[in-house]
Amino acid sequence: MANNMSLEVIISWLKEKKAENISIYNVQEKCDYTDIVIVCEGSADVHNKAIANYILEMAKKNNLHILSKEGIDYGHWVLLDIGDLIVHIFLSETRNYYNIDELLAKTVRRPVQENER
Repeated sequence: MANNMSLEVIISWLKEKKAENISIYNVQEKCDYTDIVIVCEGSADVHNKAIANYILEMAKKNNLHILSKEGIDYGHWVLLDIGDLIVHIFLSETRNYYNIDELLAKTVRRPVQENER
């Protein structure tokens, strides 16, 4: 399972860059390629790119291995694969269009804890 420290650190990085509507899904029992999916939003494509680039920069500084990254050039939907954690960064309208939260709602949702806010 994903290291709780890694999860907490990534959530804090998202919040440092003002990511919004952060949802955390434990998909360990339903998925064989990751344990945790984090879904969040930025206010514009440029904001999403800044969030993604910050996560990549901080992951590198903290020796977290990025397996893959997609969508940074456009910023409407950015995906960062950090092994046990996958981070989706959406524009609000893109998130609503693909309805990823409904798809992931069949898994266990872990709300952001008060100490992580």
